[in-house]
Amino acid sequence: MEKLKKFCDKYLRNYVVLLFVVAVVLNLVIETLARHSLIETMSFLADRPLTFLCNVLLIWAVLTPALLFRRRIFATCMLSLIWLALGITNGVILANRMTPFTIFDLSNLEDGLSIVSNYFSIKTMVIAVAAAVALVVAIIILFRKAPKMKEKVNYKRAAAAIVIIAVGTFGAFQLAIKAGVLDTFFGNLAYGYRDNGVPYSFLVTWMDQGIDKPDGYSAEEIEGIFTGGELGKDNVYTPGKDDDTDVENKPNILFLQLESFMDPTLVEGLEFSKDPIPNYRELMKEYSSGYLTVPAVGAGTANVEFEVMTGISARFFGPGEYPYKNVLRETTVESTPNDLKQLGYSSHAIHNHRGAFYGRNKVFSNMGFDTFTCLEYMNNVMKTPRNWAKDGILTEQIMDALESTEGQDYIYTISVQGHGKYPTEQLIEEPAISVTKANSEEQRWSYEYYVNQIYEMDLFVKELTDTLASYDEDVILVMYGDHLPALDITEESMKNDSLYQTQYIIWDNFGMEKEDKDLNAYELTAEVLDRLDISVGMMNKYQQNYKGEDDYLANLEALAYDMLYGEQYIYGGENPYEATDLKMGVKDIKIDEIVEIGGNYYIKGQNFTEYSKVSLDGEILETVYLGPTILALKDEVDPDDVSKMKVSQVEKNSEILSTTE
Repeated sequence: MEKLKKFCDKYLRNYVVLLFVVAVVLNLVIETLARHSLIETMSFLADRPLTFLCNVLLIWAVLTPALLFRRRIFATCMLSLIWLALGITNGVILANRMTPFTIFDLSNLEDGLSIVSNYFSIKTMVIAVAAAVALVVAIIILFRKAPKMKEKVNYKRAAAAIVIIAVGTFGAFQLAIKAGVLDTFFGNLAYGYRDNGVPYSFLVTWMDQGIDKPDGYSAEEIEGIFTGGELGKDNVYTPGKDDDTDVENKPNILFLQLESFMDPTLVEGLEFSKDPIPNYRELMKEYSSGYLTVPAVGAGTANVEFEVMTGISARFFGPGEYPYKNVLRETTVESTPNDLKQLGYSSHAIHNHRGAFYGRNKVFSNMGFDTFTCLEYMNNVMKTPRNWAKDGILTEQIMDALESTEGQDYIYTISVQGHGKYPTEQLIEEPAISVTKANSEEQRWSYEYYVNQIYEMDLFVKELTDTLASYDEDVILVMYGDHLPALDITEESMKNDSLYQTQYIIWDNFGMEKEDKDLNAYELTAEVLDRLDISVGMMNKYQQNYKGEDDYLANLEALAYDMLYGEQYIYGGENPYEATDLKMGVKDIKIDEIVEIGGNYYIKGQNFTEYSKVSLDGEILETVYLGPTILALKDEVDPDDVSKMKVSQVEKNSEILSTTE
């Protein structure tokens, strides 16, 4: 004890050294929360000590501003709280999905809060709120009770220490990157965090955003990508002019993105009472199919649909980045809806979840969609035990979209039923499918819940294909899982040795030849259009004509940069796409009349849903949904204002999606 006291007296009175010790402890805590195991954290420290040290230096540099305060202990605790918040948040997220916490989750905070009840019980949320209140109280007490330095702060000395540590940390990071101790590209976000440490990896997601400018970027370089005359003599793409497809006799084109859908029999060590996906499996045998490599695992639905509809790999962007949350909020983009518009197709998006989730109600306008039917425009929606909408409702929505126009339609449908969180206790008392073999009780119940959801999704697939089989127009339907579910899956536990492969099917009702191959998600649309002899859109043309060449991916990334961040040389210097006046829902919501009965007002009309609310001058009034043709108004209004009342579709976070004219 005497030696320990001497050590503390000699070194820890130096506050800079004390801050370094705090940084070491914080990093141990952060990594343990991420790995859910102190043993794995110690293995990380032993295997990659320099990487661990780099993360400690980063934390240390952020803590050093505490030197500027007389209340150094309080300042250190407040700065440490930033890192603890990062560690706790990341640990909680990794307990519920397979991808770690990134800076982009902060931009998704509203979306995350909107579905928190799907993941946590009321009891857990109450405990979390109580803990937050206790933390605030503790901070107040700490501020009042924590000791204050008797001597004045030597600001020059403190500032010099802060600068030296910051510069030294930056230099150490540069050396570590050059030496390969730290990575700057994460092909797999989860593995990136595991191998490089949480603090550094989180910083990378903050600093590395967008698509990097290609070396030698110029008009000549971009226009020189196309050498086969596909874009005319000028090698500049002009929509319509450079599209040579005969649209006659082309089918309706449908894409169905199935939430967390996979073949559970690919997971080692599990057995089931019967096949969870018998219909999908049979369709894979009869129609073109294969593995689809997607950019996400356990989460990231929006990035999968981004890849499929734009032909751009999400891995061109920063780690964990969502184009839907930044660049596509600001600009229009070449996409399948915009491409097929040149051929007279109408385009519809369908999603049985919140319309504002991932900002789709705004982004889909920039992607060229004509309509977007989301949960707020659907009636008779059944829910899972985890409160996600079941997918059976989507057959009706898809058929409504097909019937809404006379010409050909492009429909992109995003399902949600298979979504987690998956329970670790029995939730379904009489399951259609039982897990007969698992590695633990928790795994058994998680998978039993999951396989029963995708079993129902499989039944929906059969219902949809049976309905489309008798439809009087040609239809091609492309189906695939958006990513693997957030379950305890590793590459070693997958029989196909991959966490990034789902399975797709290209179904049709007009007799296409079966042709199996494995594809990347960003290549899927170009492949489908190529089989239909449709060559429209610059990105589709590029993929159809240059796939397999040595510089294929490099040029694909260069085109993506030019389109979204550069000078748009490929379009002659000007973005040719305009945002659409996106119509929410394919069915018009109308007010036929407003009647007064017993002093209460009733609104009669068409296509109301549970999300229909009476509004007056933009203010939402208290409304009771009585059915698809009638609403009751509970608020009192001036009789002179009754004629000005409208009906708005209001999502659960009170955002107004649309209002009647």
